[in-house]
Amino acid sequence: MAASSRSARETKRRIQQMEAKRELRRDQEKRRKRDNLIAAGAGTAAVVLAVVLQLTAFAGNPTEDEFAAAEAGLTSPSASADPSASPTAQATNGPNIPAPDTAAGKTFTGELVLNGSPLGVELDGTNAPQAAAVFKSLSDQGFYSGKTCHRLTTAEAFGVLQCGSAGGDGQGDPNYTWGPLENTPGDNSYPAGTIAVARTGNNAYGNGTQFFIVYKDTSIPADTAGGYTVVGRVTSGLDVVSNIAAAGITPGSSDTDGAPVQPVTIDSFSLK
Repeated sequence: MAASSRSARETKRRIQQMEAKRELRRDQEKRRKRDNLIAAGAGTAAVVLAVVLQLTAFAGNPTEDEFAAAEAGLTSPSASADPSASPTAQATNGPNIPAPDTAAGKTFTGELVLNGSPLGVELDGTNAPQAAAVFKSLSDQGFYSGKTCHRLTTAEAFGVLQCGSAGGDGQGDPNYTWGPLENTPGDNSYPAGTIAVARTGNNAYGNGTQFFIVYKDTSIPADTAGGYTVVGRVTSGLDVVSNIAAAGITPGSSDTDGAPVQPVTIDSFSLK
């Protein structure tokens, strides 16, 4: 009887050990699946956040507050607290904005000089008369001379150089905003050589003095206001921008969006 009892106890102990090991393996498997889900979720959130920060408010790089808002809600932060930034606050342009009929039906050609290197440019007053009128007026005033190109993106399908901020910091001028959107691509595609108008996010009347040059085929999803006005194209010298991009971005919060390593100054912007 004693031997039989010991054998029974030993068998019971082994069964308990096997059950404990199986339970441990089940717990480990649950933890592994949970950790994988968390990692996948974090990865997805990071991708969404990167897109939000890259595409929001093309008028400039995200501020710390905008970054925090996007990180918290993964939605586009408001570009400005100024009433003019509201899509419904402005439906007409002020007297300081040139009328579109000054450019309607016309093609303006000229030269944009960056760091001493010229780019041939052409503005389309037929498909984007308001935008062409604005940029012709600003160039005639010499507004762009000495201004900088403050933002460069180098993502695989997002390659632009953004220029024309009044203060060189990417902020817009609340006293110089205009609309509407014109000549926006229906497929959200901006081919290399495109010159488009930068604006605040979700605001069809959030255009200003800034523009961006697309140096490689780029896709930019439309926001609630639409796409970005294509005002013209680079006809020669696009390699100047490609070389600026090749030098890279100043190290910061993003590997693909920030100030260019090579500082870029607009020497002149002339149109006729």
